[in-house]
Formats: sequence, C-alpha cells, structure tokens
Amino acid sequence: MASANDWLADEAVARSIDITKYSNWLAARLLAILNRADARLIAELEVALGDLDASNWSVQRLEELLSSVRTLNALVYDQMQQELVKDLRGLVETEVGFQRETLTHPLPDTLAARFNSVSIEQVHAAAMARPFQGRLLKEWAASLESNRMTRIRDTVRMGYVEGKTVSQIVRQIRGTRAQNYQDGIIEIDRRHADSVVRTAVGHTAGYARDQVLAANADLLKAEAWRATLDNKTSQPCRIRDGLLYEPVTHKPIKHKVPWEAGPGRLHYCCRSCSSPVLKSWKELGGEDVADWTQGQRASMDGAVPADTTYKEWFERQGADRQAEILGPARAKLYRQGDLPLEAFSNNKGQMLTLEQLKERQPAAFKAAGL
Repeated sequence: MASANDWLADEAVARSIDITKYSNWLAARLLAILNRADARLIAELEVALGDLDASNWSVQRLEELLSSVRTLNALVYDQMQQELVKDLRGLVETEVGFQRETLTHPLPDTLAARFNSVSIEQVHAAAMARPFQGRLLKEWAASLESNRMTRIRDTVRMGYVEGKTVSQIVRQIRGTRAQNYQDGIIEIDRRHADSVVRTAVGHTAGYARDQVLAANADLLKAEAWRATLDNKTSQPCRIRDGLLYEPVTHKPIKHKVPWEAGPGRLHYCCRSCSSPVLKSWKELGGEDVADWTQGQRASMDGAVPADTTYKEWFERQGADRQAEILGPARAKLYRQGDLPLEAFSNNKGQMLTLEQLKERQPAAFKAAGL
C-alpha cells in the first residue's frame, strides 16, 4: 500500500498535467480572440496605408493614419486581459478545492475538520497583485500591446523607406497564406501572448496552492519540489527536483538551493509543482486522536516520497487515468501496441496527432486493433 505522502506526490503530478491541459485550452481560446481581431486590424491598416504615399509620407502623418489601428490593437489586448483575469479567478477556485480535497483525504475526520479554508477572492486578488517574471499581469498586457504596435509601425516605416508597396508591407506584417500566416511579424506577438498566458496560469495555480498549504502548515513537515514534468527541459527545476523546503517560509531543508519564485513560477511556462509532506500520525496527535483507522496509521508514516520520472509515475497510474492523459486511442497504443511514452511526442515535446503516429508506427496500430 502506498503511503499518504506517496499518494499526495502522485496527485500533485496529475494535477500539474491538468493545469498544463487547462493552460493549453486557455491560450488557444485567448489567441483566437487575437486572431479574429487581426483580420480587422489588417483591414484598418490597408485603409490607413492607402492614404499614404511617398509624396506625403512623414512620421507625423503615419502616426495620424495609424490611430485607428492603434485603438483596435489596444481594445483586443484589453479584452484578452479581462478574459484572462476572469478565467484565473475560476482557476483559483478549482485549485483551492483540489488542495483541500487531497490534503484532507488521508486524514481522520477529527483532523480533516480542522482544515483552514482560504478566501477565493483574497487569493485571486493577491495573485493578480504579485508579479511573475518581473511584471504584473496588467503590465504584461500593456507591454504586449505596446510591443506589437511598435513592431507594426516600424515595419511600415521601413517599408516606405525601402520603397515597398502597401501589399508588400501588409504581407510582411500579416504573413502569407502559404505559411498559414506564421511568417508575419505579428506571429512573434502571438507566441509572446501564448507564453504569458501559460506562465500566468502556472503563477496563479502555484500561488493558490501555496496559500492553502500555508494556512494548514501545522499538518506539514515539508513541501517537496516535483519537477516530474519539467526535469528534461529546465535546468533550474531539474536541480530542485525532490528537494524539501519548510512550509510557509520555504527555507531549504538540508540543502542550499533557494525556493525563489517557486514551482510553476520559476521560469516561463514552468510545469513543476510541489507536493505536501504530511507529518506522521504520531506527530499529528497519535493516540490522542481517537478516529485513526488502521490503514491511516499505516499510510501516515511521515516518510518523504522518492524521486520519480514521468515514465515511472505514468506506469503507476490506472488505465482510466492513463486514458485521460493520453486519450483513449493513444492509451490503447501504449498498452496493447507496445508504444513507449516518448513515441507520442516529437523532439519539441509536442503531442503527435493520431494520423502522424499511424504514419510512423503502423505496426502498433495493427497490434492495438486500431
């Protein structure tokens, strides 16, 4: 039987996967807002540049003509920020609920009843008032808006200086249909927005987790850094994987590697998490707590879970959770087609489509009956 702390560590990794899926969904939804606005922005740009030619070109004239483009650009980033703040409030609510459910699950009712709740609104407001990667969320939104407009304006300026046509300038900004518009200069801003959304999700989830654990620090002996999802790509997270930190203060325990911003916030798109390490049943009251079951006593040994790789973690999970993570078809390929986990992703860590997998691994599809 797994110990309570082993179970908590496994649940923390599973939650981190859920947070990653949520950030994928949220980034796609918010970028769709940006993409829809791009069509209007390009139309406004074409109209503005149609009134500008080499004979009346000047910086002042250009700034006047780009006014409508600038207004539209500001509106779309304001909409994205408002949507993101609203969604992050929902994330705080679900994260606090998850932490409450998992932290109390191994405990007898007497101790679970002492769980200290935290205010959803206060945690959300505090998370929004704390910078991540050096800036507040509203500052990131302002920066994204400003940088994109500067990029557009500078491209137009250089285009006129170099004698390009309006069509050539617009194509350089928007990109080409042949490249799915990913070769335009505003693609840079889509990538930046995607990164900020994912980082904001990690920041908010991590802060909510910290607040719940801090409010219930009397149950904990430590927090363990879990880089199970991040240890192949991130050196800062890799060196912290499995290290213990004091609850609340996050001072290192028997090592000197600082907590810094914490898991989920240490770098852009950080996927590390922390798992609570509960005290032993004796440290939590022992015989003075009357409703310990025999199973709870056995599982509440206070031992620190061993480090684990993603592959080891995945193999321990049941079929339902494996299917939830990979999808039913991929899970069948994993179990019946003998495909290793690394076969499902490309060298950038992006999940391959089933069509791409079938092209690469036809024998596995046949073995799995797909």
